[in-house]
Amino acid sequence: MAHESAYLDNIYSVDGGEEMRRYYDDWAKSYDADLVDNDYRTPARCAEALARHLSDKSAPLLDFACGTGMSGVALREAGFTRIDGIDISQGMLDIAREKNAYRDLWVCDPDTPFDERARGYAAIAAVGAIGAGAAPVDAIDGALAALEPGGLFVVSLNDHTLGDPAFEARLRAAEKAGAITILEDAHGPHLPAIGLGAKVYVARRT
Repeated sequence: MAHESAYLDNIYSVDGGEEMRRYYDDWAKSYDADLVDNDYRTPARCAEALARHLSDKSAPLLDFACGTGMSGVALREAGFTRIDGIDISQGMLDIAREKNAYRDLWVCDPDTPFDERARGYAAIAAVGAIGAGAAPVDAIDGALAALEPGGLFVVSLNDHTLGDPAFEARLRAAEKAGAITILEDAHGPHLPAIGLGAKVYVARRT
């Protein structure tokens, strides 16, 4: 049975930047309960997908827009040991820190999240982090540019986001341009309690 959450219901109408930062700060304390109560599957799906393609579990991994760290916990459970996380919300990061899944955590600028500190990783995970109610489509370009050649990018796009063709088109355009090779592309459960699915992509930067 679906768990009602005003934050979850209203996230898709929030504008970006500072409004988004405040929204997630306010949501931080109830965020985990809201998602767990709706059977949040995407962190485990993304972590397992990345693990299928990255055999070196000690390789440095950046969890983009990591929120309260549910994605970091899933990545750790999949065997990864060097996970850093960034997010626009200090409130979210404070809770993520308590989970002890991360080597380092820091607040990033909504407009330029992939600065020099966020580069040089073997993999970047964007779990529920890009799309409607989250980071804009340009974050796909930023993540791919920040990766080392041969690096892996795992990203989930939920059904709300898939309704806007720009997001998948950005990935397909990068593949067509020879910038990436898409290794996986699978639709599955996201928040099944409210009937929401997501597609998980794994891509390798060429």
